[in-house]
Amino acid sequence: MKKYRRSLFSVKNPYDTQSDTVFISAVRENFCYHYTHCQEYRTIAEHFNVDANSFHSIDDIARLPCLPTLLFKRHRLKSAQTLIRATSSGTSGNYSEIGFDIGGLLCALKMSCKIMRKRQLFSLIPCHYIVMGYKPHRSNHTAVTKTAFGATLFAPAISRKYILNYKNGTYTPDFDGILSTLKNLSNAIFPIRFMGFPSYTFFLMKMMEEQGIHIPLKKGSKIMLGGGWKQFYAEQANKATFYNLAEKVFGIKDYDIVEFFGAVEHPILYCDCPNHHFHVPAYSRVIIRDIDTLKPVPEGTVGLVNLITPMICATPILSVMTDDLGILHSGSQCGCGIQTPYLEIIGRVAPTDIKTCAAGAADMLKRGETNDSI
Repeated sequence: MKKYRRSLFSVKNPYDTQSDTVFISAVRENFCYHYTHCQEYRTIAEHFNVDANSFHSIDDIARLPCLPTLLFKRHRLKSAQTLIRATSSGTSGNYSEIGFDIGGLLCALKMSCKIMRKRQLFSLIPCHYIVMGYKPHRSNHTAVTKTAFGATLFAPAISRKYILNYKNGTYTPDFDGILSTLKNLSNAIFPIRFMGFPSYTFFLMKMMEEQGIHIPLKKGSKIMLGGGWKQFYAEQANKATFYNLAEKVFGIKDYDIVEFFGAVEHPILYCDCPNHHFHVPAYSRVIIRDIDTLKPVPEGTVGLVNLITPMICATPILSVMTDDLGILHSGSQCGCGIQTPYLEIIGRVAPTDIKTCAAGAADMLKRGETNDSI
């Protein structure tokens, strides 16, 4: 059972370009599982006349029921018992809750180890971590918090300092505390690794620049970014501005800045290459869809980002539609040596477009529930 999923996540090269055959087999296997174990998913699949015989070649994955991430913020879909659960940040007031089965977690572990090794992020040299994100708390189940803590295991942690601390029922940023910690560590013999939201990292560097504070970090230090800009989307800095500021205040070159992309509804690790492009790993596929027709568009064309992976059996997140606008480029255009296509995120669509799509799926679920009760 789930043998093709195991085979897919056992692929040694995380950017293997010859994985289409095992990928489509794993997709068919995962689809059948959700179709059998989740009534809501089956209702949606039947509406689109999709069944297990719909998938023969890699091109057929475009036929998968494509569930908007907003649907998961409004409905709790479940296909199996969960070992752990993770939620989105819920900055809009609603949040997705995704369950993970033990097999999916093992796949995630194997995937992460291979991709991190490829990016040379594992080290035996201890370091101090500055986490520009949430300090773990028993009430916090967000995936971004779990991911940030997991990143502090790439190298032995001497210390961890968090910018967002939980107090009186809410998280509050502590820029002064982070700056004080950096000053205290300025003469430390071990490197410093930042991990967390690019927004808070950028705001810290801007504050340091305005105050004329420069703290050169030891060799081996890194800035790792993940979680997006969230509510600070309007203040988002371009990469060139961010990299220049990091070199100015920390002496960090761009090759020691690593960025991650992902979503709780699609728990695949996208890690940028040395040229800072998000190549699609063997464990997932990306389809860019026309914003009006939702039909797949060619490489180099802007559209909605559709993410596909057969990793999880607990929740039907085989194919999800994000509210991100992106472009898929040929891997040969990068120059880093990785040949799989790479994804460029360029913005977000108006929420009304995604809400309409999610509402349509929600209506199908309601009709399915009504039919079940007759």
